[in-house]
Amino acid sequence: MGTEWLHDAVLYEVYPQSFADSDGDGVGDLRGVIDHLDHIASLGVDTVWFNPCFASPFVDAGYDVSDYLRIAPRYGTNADLEELVAEARARGIRVLLDLVAGHTSIEHDWFQRELRATGPSPEGDRYVWRTDPPGSAWADDLPGTPAWVPSPGPRPGWYLKNFYDEQPALNFGWASTRDGESWRDSVDDPGPRRNVEALKDVMGFWLDRGVAGFRIDMAFSLVKDDVDPERAQALTAALWGGVRRWLDEHHPDAVIIPEGKEPRAGDRPAFHADFFLVIHEEHASLFDNHAAGVLPWQPPREPFFDGAGRGSTDVFLASWDSVRGPDPTRPVIMSTADHDYSRLRAGARTPEQLGAALTFLLTWGTVPCLYYGDEIGMRNLPDMPEVEGSRCDPGYNRAGCRTPMQWDDGPNAGFSTADPADLYLPVDDDPARPTVAAQEADPDSTLHLVRRLVALRRSRPELGGRSATTVLHPGYPFAYQRGEGHVVVVNPREEPAFLDLAALRGADLLLGSGATVQGERLSVDGFGYGVFALGAPSM
Repeated sequence: MGTEWLHDAVLYEVYPQSFADSDGDGVGDLRGVIDHLDHIASLGVDTVWFNPCFASPFVDAGYDVSDYLRIAPRYGTNADLEELVAEARARGIRVLLDLVAGHTSIEHDWFQRELRATGPSPEGDRYVWRTDPPGSAWADDLPGTPAWVPSPGPRPGWYLKNFYDEQPALNFGWASTRDGESWRDSVDDPGPRRNVEALKDVMGFWLDRGVAGFRIDMAFSLVKDDVDPERAQALTAALWGGVRRWLDEHHPDAVIIPEGKEPRAGDRPAFHADFFLVIHEEHASLFDNHAAGVLPWQPPREPFFDGAGRGSTDVFLASWDSVRGPDPTRPVIMSTADHDYSRLRAGARTPEQLGAALTFLLTWGTVPCLYYGDEIGMRNLPDMPEVEGSRCDPGYNRAGCRTPMQWDDGPNAGFSTADPADLYLPVDDDPARPTVAAQEADPDSTLHLVRRLVALRRSRPELGGRSATTVLHPGYPFAYQRGEGHVVVVNPREEPAFLDLAALRGADLLLGSGATVQGERLSVDGFGYGVFALGAPSM
């Protein structure tokens, strides 16, 4: 079987605490997902990616893991995960888990053991410790915060963190070592080697229980360096190359997917795909209207998929060419949104604007990923309360994209029977909020459009991830050819757009709204879109 299945996959991301609550405690769980697998299957998706569901104190929504081998009790048990995998498989759906490789929670037993020690472990430290006072120049990924945290226990000194103080960085070595800085292990020292083997152990544990692979959080942050970050990334990629060789030998059907694009170091890529990360420019230049706020590395720009029509596809296309140009068959995953980023329907964006965006995402040639709720056009909700580290920066709040799934018009939108005050996050209180039940009954709904687009993608392989994509017009309307036989046009702005395309003479509209062709003249209404089958070329 191998991993070729990823080329044709359509993913669905489940943020488990917000998807479906089966036991009435206000927090989603695995049993709730099992109860709604038929809905996921009805979309035509074949792979579900779960955000972390391992044991955790949930300082950072589960990205602070205290036990990699145990499902968090609020979600259920290991047996529930195995049942979910089996039930999903019966519907033709694979399950990917989110693996936090670069750090743990301070509550993890590994950290607690080293915290109680009086000095370095003879087996090699799993974490990065120093006894000399750290300088203040090096800030952490969390903007403006020190990378080194004072030890809260018997062990003297400071530990290196990733992001929050409660997330101590695992020790995978440093790109450069220096005299007098004994905490800079090389990648071949015992501590880093222990952690690489531990990664394999964790992966093997869950792969043996039927999961299909892992999305790796902060995949390229493992090897550290404040002087030579490019070498650190290259060494991290090499580390993952070793993990990939182990997977190929012991779990040849399993995939690993990074958070972000893999740095190229000359060898074959270690990961099975690249991911056009939503908080980075390749995705944000298309969709980000800054509804969640602005992170320090994000330059303000008009997104292409916005009604004003002032955006550009240039940044996205340059990034696409940098990845697919050297490797035209490389799978590239791209999401509607995710747990760190505002939804497609954010700010002033309206339901009628979603059709063009969804048509692009499901026909461009990526491996598409639907974020739960985007299939019905759930709104990104502003001013949500801080929950489990959602406000990761004073100007950026991730809670607006993490609100409960809207199933029906019952209490709590069908998400939970709990008192509203006990919900993980508030439900959208707009009386006109979209729900699965209402859109099931409306053949013109976003839900049915998503199903039709996925079905069209399945029935027309050229619209999938394997065929070439050729840009015919990079502006408004955005027009591109897939393979030899299909052209897709999308107009994300509110004003109509026009284009002369000889290729469209005699073309058939397979799916669309407001897109018409007369001879070679293409007209696309505001927010219109169309997928065309080309006629046979003239002899």
